[in-house]
Amino acid sequence: MLPVATTVAMRHPPFVTWAIIGLNVFVFFFIQVPIAQAGGEEALRAFLMEWGLVPARFFVPGWAEQHGLDANWLVFLTNTFLHGGFAHLLFNMWTLYIFGPAVEDRMGPLNYALFYLLCGIGASFGHAIMNPTSVLPAIGASGAIAGVSGAYIRLFPHSRIVLMIPVFFFPFFFEMPAVSFAAIWLATQVMSGITALFMPPNVGGVAWWAHIGGFMVGWLIATHWLKKPRHRALQPDEGKFGCCPDGSRRKHHFG
Repeated sequence: MLPVATTVAMRHPPFVTWAIIGLNVFVFFFIQVPIAQAGGEEALRAFLMEWGLVPARFFVPGWAEQHGLDANWLVFLTNTFLHGGFAHLLFNMWTLYIFGPAVEDRMGPLNYALFYLLCGIGASFGHAIMNPTSVLPAIGASGAIAGVSGAYIRLFPHSRIVLMIPVFFFPFFFEMPAVSFAAIWLATQVMSGITALFMPPNVGGVAWWAHIGGFMVGWLIATHWLKKPRHRALQPDEGKFGCCPDGSRRKHHFG
C-alpha cells in the first residue's frame, strides 16, 4: 500500500519539508554518488562507516579504536540524511512529501524543523539500543519520517489517507482511516523488529527499531511543538477534501 494523499487542509506552503527533501537529494547525488564514482564501493563503504550509525562504535568497548573510528555522536543525526540507493531515497522522500506538509503547517516552520531532527535522533537511539553490537552502518531518513507520521496520527486522528495498490499494471485507489493505516504499519514494524532480534547481528536488513523509535517519539511529543494560532480556525468546507482541523469531516464549526 502506497500513500498518495491525505485529507488534511493546509494554509501555508511546506517550505521546510521541501528543504529537507532537497537536502537529502543533494547529499545523495552530490556527495554519495560522486564518492562511489571516484573511489568505488570501498570508498563509499568507508564514508558510510564514518557518517552512518554503527552501534558497535559506541556500545562495544574497543571496537571503534580497532577500526580507526572515534565516538562521534553526530552520526546519530547525520545517518538520517544518507541513503542506500535511489529507490531507498525515493520511497523515503515520497512518504515525507505526503505526511510532512500537514504536520509542518500545524507546528510552524521552526518548530517542525527542530521536531524532525529530534525524531531522527530518537530513531537512531532506538536502533542502537536494540542492536548494540551491530557493526553495520544504519542509514536513511525513515526513522525521522516515522516520527513525522506519528505526529500526523496524533494531530489528525480522524483524517483519512488515500492509498494506491497496483493490481497487475493498473493502480487501485481507496481511502483508509489514518489510525487504521498507522496501526497496521506499526504492527508490521513491531513484528518484524522482534523477528530481527533473533537474527545474526551482522546481517543487513531494515532498521525496524529505528522506525518504531521514531514513530513513538513523534507521537509522544507532537502536541508540545504546536505553534500558537494567530489566524482564524479552519472551517469544515476548506481544503481539497473539506475537513476539520483534526482531519475529520464532521459538520460543525470551530471558533
